[in-house]
Amino acid sequence: MNIKKIYTLAFCTFFLFNFLIVFSQNKKEVEPININGTTADYVNETYGDHQRNKFDIWLAKSDKPTPLVIYIHGGGFGSGDKSKHYNSKQLVSFLDKGISVATINYRFQKHKPYGILASLNDSKRCLQFIRYHADKYNIDKSRIGIYGSSAGAGTSLWIAFSNDMADLDNSDPILRESTRISCVGALATQATYDFFRWPEILNLPEELMLIANTERRIAKAFGLKYEEGIDLKSYKKIIEELDFLEKIDKNDPPMFVFNNQKGGIPLTNGQMNHHPLHAKALKDKADREGLESVVYAPKIGISNTENIDLVDFFNSKLN
Repeated sequence: MNIKKIYTLAFCTFFLFNFLIVFSQNKKEVEPININGTTADYVNETYGDHQRNKFDIWLAKSDKPTPLVIYIHGGGFGSGDKSKHYNSKQLVSFLDKGISVATINYRFQKHKPYGILASLNDSKRCLQFIRYHADKYNIDKSRIGIYGSSAGAGTSLWIAFSNDMADLDNSDPILRESTRISCVGALATQATYDFFRWPEILNLPEELMLIANTERRIAKAFGLKYEEGIDLKSYKKIIEELDFLEKIDKNDPPMFVFNNQKGGIPLTNGQMNHHPLHAKALKDKADREGLESVVYAPKIGISNTENIDLVDFFNSKLN
């Protein structure tokens, strides 16, 4: 079987970026209790109009405003939940270091107004909401870090590398808050949501990214109604907005990236979405721009020479 047939089979079997994964919305809600048995101080706080605009927050014990870490879950913008972070060792490690922790939900790309950008904007608004209510949560709004896994990692990088998205003239005071952060972390991330750059990043012929009706799927990710013959590349503004790799410059917050996936030719959806070459592309751009970064992708020979983990990295920037 030649490589094109392999990719055709893979793309017919797997949906690009998990967009066809459907999970039940009626699952029993998990109690927001961390591995130390501590319940979140605030549960299902509402930050927007959509039913998934909720977050939980554990507050570090302090008389003074504390730093904050926001965790954004993964799931291909089509599944996942903030409860994924409840059992995280990182959550309690941050609290032990005097850093408060929030874990958030956001709308999926199938929800109005449709597409990845709507999901990203929800996470942005949650950051701004917490900033606006910093006194309520005893948060130092000048010391906030964001990280996540997979789709949550890409969302974190999009927030970190976009210019400040504060809308100073908006009638909503929440949207007038800054979106700049102190540090960012990305686990098993993608390098960009400009999917047309993936063949270059993953060393693939472009035609292998566009077979098995992938254009329809990309259109859905961009929030577009697909029509036969549509030229997706003509939607330059949307593509540029989603290309956080291109946005990186030396003035952006320091970045921590970890990817423990294997290299080689990606033959499945998961391998393509989480290939370590995404981490390499981020490292290469950060190095060119002079941005501080720690990138660890051991399966392709990118070593963590500083021998620090994400919690240590964030602690050094927030405390």
